[in-house]
Amino acid sequence: MTTQPTLDNSIPGSDLVAQGLQDIEHGRVSVYSLLLQVASPRLKGVNITIPPLANIPSADQIPYEHQLYDLLEGHGDYSLYNALLRRIASFAATLEAQETKSERST
Repeated sequence: MTTQPTLDNSIPGSDLVAQGLQDIEHGRVSVYSLLLQVASPRLKGVNITIPPLANIPSADQIPYEHQLYDLLEGHGDYSLYNALLRRIASFAATLEAQETKSERST
């Protein structure tokens, strides 16, 4: 198990990340665990490493974005999919801005 940095609960989207990490740790394929697979490259840039989900097809076989969308099917899929992507992007952008601000002050 990889130790993750403590998440700042005041950052919008931190709830998605926390739930996704918990689901991954327990091997659950969920909206949250797949969302983190989608966002993994960007989150890695802010020092949040997302472990791979062992029980899903690799991104080379079926892109994580498609797997997430398929899981949302019938639940307002298109608008919910886009809302989730916006929230995780907002989370990452906030951390990127904090990191940039920290670098400038040093």
